[in-house]
Amino acid sequence: MRRWLPLRALALAGAAALLLGGCVRPGGSDGDLTDDWPVLSEARLFVPAAGVCLPRITAVVQASTYETVDCARNHLAEAVHVGTFTGPVAADARRPEPGSPDLRGARAECDQRVRDVLGGDWHSARLTMNIALPSVPAWAGGARWFRCDLSETDSIDNTRPVNRTGSLRGAMLGDSALIHRCFDPKLIGENLNYMAPVLCTEPHRAEFVGVYVERDMSWAEFTRNEQQAHQRCMALIAAFADVPNNSDLPYRAGSIFYPPSQREWEEGDRGVRCFLWSDDRKLTRSMRDAGPQGLPAI
Repeated sequence: MRRWLPLRALALAGAAALLLGGCVRPGGSDGDLTDDWPVLSEARLFVPAAGVCLPRITAVVQASTYETVDCARNHLAEAVHVGTFTGPVAADARRPEPGSPDLRGARAECDQRVRDVLGGDWHSARLTMNIALPSVPAWAGGARWFRCDLSETDSIDNTRPVNRTGSLRGAMLGDSALIHRCFDPKLIGENLNYMAPVLCTEPHRAEFVGVYVERDMSWAEFTRNEQQAHQRCMALIAAFADVPNNSDLPYRAGSIFYPPSQREWEEGDRGVRCFLWSDDRKLTRSMRDAGPQGLPAI
């Protein structure tokens, strides 16, 4: 068994050896014991990667639990872009919270990067975009990044991300199954319960016509003024179906609209999804460019 001498004994033994051997320096030593330590590298802040897929959804990304997967495998989100906070937000010692107006700049940047990757407006498809942030301790340590996460959702009514395989890059180019088209709304009394997607050649009562952006309005004002949203959607319906936007339009169709959530609205997402609604008859074709004869006033 190997035995270790006490530190004091080792020190005395070393001193005795130095005296017996004279002041002879070991080969290669300059006698200065303070200048031979390697320089420690500067600590680097953790920054998540972009262009990777993620096995789970998280609003806060921590280095200790960070994980990515191959996009060819099942995943819940795709990290499309990683940006950097600047200006007053970056200078604030407190990290912005989800739903804060301080995230408007980040959301606008994410929105544009996501459109570039998809080839279209993600509001027009079964997709959702979320912003992931550093942890509070990481922010206090200097982290100022934000990540733009894109996910496929189950439906227009259920925006919870679902597992998928394959990257979403270019997903809105061509005849994508993700893009909103025709629906057969299910009602409970006078209230809309959910929108069942169907082929436009099948009997249906609703069709997606586009998105308008509501800019200068608070969430409270929007919820109090649904008539304005209806009128904005009716204008999109008239343009989509190629019919006049006049007093006859309400006799041709009505509207259904889906605004962002309150959290998304406060962060700066003002994209309102608009649908043509046929209350009195079933449709069996798309109303795009249908004209007055295809969408008559009844």
